Amino acid sequence: MALAITILFALSLGYLFVFSLGQLHLTWIYSRKRAAPSDVRPLSSFPLVTIQLPVYNEKYVVERLLDAISAINYPKDKLEIQVLDDSTDETTALIVKKMKALRPLGIGFQLIHRETRAGFKAGALDHGLKLAKGEFIAIFDADFVPPADFLTSTLPYFNDPSIGVIQTRWGHLNREYSILTQLQAFGLDAHFSVEQSARNAANSFINFNGTCGVWRKATIEDAGGWSHDTLTEDLDLSYRAHS
Repeated sequence: MALAITILFALSLGYLFVFSLGQLHLTWIYSRKRAAPSDVRPLSSFPLVTIQLPVYNEKYVVERLLDAISAINYPKDKLEIQVLDDSTDETTALIVKKMKALRPLGIGFQLIHRETRAGFKAGALDHGLKLAKGEFIAIFDADFVPPADFLTSTLPYFNDPSIGVIQTRWGHLNREYSILTQLQAFGLDAHFSVEQSARNAANSFINFNGTCGVWRKATIEDAGGWSHDTLTEDLDLSYRAHS
């Protein structure tokens, strides 16, 4: 038993050492080869966009999410908003109430409720994708508050036909709430500003982080769609789309 524990400990140290070397390499790339921002032209036309909002028992934040989505600066007739609600509590009632309140604004919300949570979030996204009409798919988790210019800032990059997904950097609503939230924010900032930026500069693999990004619908379909048999459906789809 002691030998087995020693071997596992040594393997763990070895993994951490290799991982640290990888992070050091990315930091070196970030400091030496930072990619300049692309010069993209504003949208000349507005493609149909499906916004997917996977929700499960999010009664404390779902109304804030719907308010933020309704404020997105984009032609309302070019937006299809899917609320992929698998909730089992009062969240569904809150969604219905908020949708009625926002209806005068001309927001085209669709409430899609599944009786069973087959595949969990990946299953909900997959189910919604089969019904989606948009050329592009924007995804936001319930605890996100996208800015009004989100689509007009991201969609122009898709003028390059080789781009299949745009992943944006996350902000933090509660960075200063506690030491824990400060550490989480620091780690996520490092991931987006250093890791992802360095990978982009090196023309290397960049993964979709599950939310606050836009996919070309055809890219998801060509990669085989969302997989239900993994805990990291975002990373899984990213690998398949990249290959």
